[in-house]
Amino acid sequence: MTKFLKSAFAALFLTAAPAAAEMELSLYLGVQSVDESTVSGVLPGGTPVNRSFDWEGRPLDSPYYYGGRAIWWTDSNIGFGIEGTHAKAYASTADLVAIGASSFELSDGHNIITANVMKRWPGAFKNYQKFTPYIGGGLGVAIPHVDVTLNGSAGRTFGYENTGMAVRGIAGLKYNINDRWAIFSEYQFTWSDNDITIDPDPTVIGQLPGRVSTDLLTHAINVGVSYSF
Repeated sequence: MTKFLKSAFAALFLTAAPAAAEMELSLYLGVQSVDESTVSGVLPGGTPVNRSFDWEGRPLDSPYYYGGRAIWWTDSNIGFGIEGTHAKAYASTADLVAIGASSFELSDGHNIITANVMKRWPGAFKNYQKFTPYIGGGLGVAIPHVDVTLNGSAGRTFGYENTGMAVRGIAGLKYNINDRWAIFSEYQFTWSDNDITIDPDPTVIGQLPGRVSTDLLTHAINVGVSYSF
């Protein structure tokens, strides 16, 4: 997957470079939710899990939901670039009780990193020339910070994992303050395929790690600022 992503980034940049007309840097905050998803697999020691989790996004709790991207716009108003989003997913209290855990969360980021292709339409609104609609999509990887503590275990899973492929979709509207600065609002979704490893209890000799899988779909309304040069 890492080799694939590097190749994708290189292809996007080489394609964009010859006709690059503008570079745009964007930062945003927003409100983000996570759809329910089925978590299946085994916990450390072999206990099976197959349950629909009612995930919580908690975008306004620290660490906050945020994101940023860099886009190289060509003369044809097609853009190529990179985007990273710090989303979050917390298992509900009911889910924690059901699997015997005190925490199960991707809370220091369900981090989504994608190589994007975007399209914009300057002047699309005849009487509102400062407004520019745009859409985009991206393909990349999910690198969440996994935080899992099982009841009765002396161990804790706490660290970043490359859990699988991710997809991003964007639709938004930008308002140009001047030729450099703009503000924008957009809808964005991310989908990711996550294979999560849960560390074994270090006090139990020979215990195997757990491994669970789930697809996560997030939805967000973002507001942000862009700078072009």
